[in-house]
Amino acid sequence: GGVVMFTKATAAEWAALGVRINCVCPGVIRTAIIDPVLEIAQSAGATPEEVWARMGKAHPIGRVGEGSEVAEAVAFLASDKASFITGVALPVDGGLAGGFAPQASAFSLG
Repeated sequence: GGVVMFTKATAAEWAALGVRINCVCPGVIRTAIIDPVLEIAQSAGATPEEVWARMGKAHPIGRVGEGSEVAEAVAFLASDKASFITGVALPVDGGLAGGFAPQASAFSLG
């Protein structure tokens, strides 16, 4: 999307000045932003853990991500260990960006 294209364009512009610009593209991460989904699911009789488990099934790796996993990816890109990396959109999504189709029923309550 737009953020990825902006990342690539600005990285190309600033690379000669030694500025590295990258972005991280997270998948479903266990955070409070999912709370509205959990509330809807609870009203349909599902427990939060059942919802997380179903969401996990949509990922090839078999689970949802944790905030710490996204943070570690960001820390790596900001570190000197990534000194030759710029203009990258790094997926931290349990394999979804690899083109694996999620199970159609993974997000349904039925």
